[in-house]
Amino acid sequence: MDFNITTPALLFSAISLWMLAFTNRFLAVANLVRQFVAQYTEHPDQGIKKQLDNFRIRLLLIKYTQFFGVLSFFLCVLCMLLIFASYILIAEILFAASLIVLMASIAVSMYEVFISIGALKLELEKVDRL
Repeated sequence: MDFNITTPALLFSAISLWMLAFTNRFLAVANLVRQFVAQYTEHPDQGIKKQLDNFRIRLLLIKYTQFFGVLSFFLCVLCMLLIFASYILIAEILFAASLIVLMASIAVSMYEVFISIGALKLELEKVDRL
């Protein structure tokens, strides 16, 4: 395989879009948290409390998803610098590490999606109770 500067550069757009998606996801969850906290302070309810607990977990997972995404981006940039310095073997290792960290970010994201589905199920339970 020919390993040059364009190889790690391919990940730049993917990681950037990934980070943008999770920044938007974070903002959406943050707005929901604010709404549910306002509802809970007016009318304390166990269902709202469950949602808030769910949001705590989701925010933690989003934080780790973003952390791993940023780390992957950092490793890609470092890899490119090492290619310029002609440290190809170390650059290849860092590129592989960048891919592994990106996979970790994707795995945490998948778990967050399952938690998110759990939050929607809590909302649907309200309808069933009515």
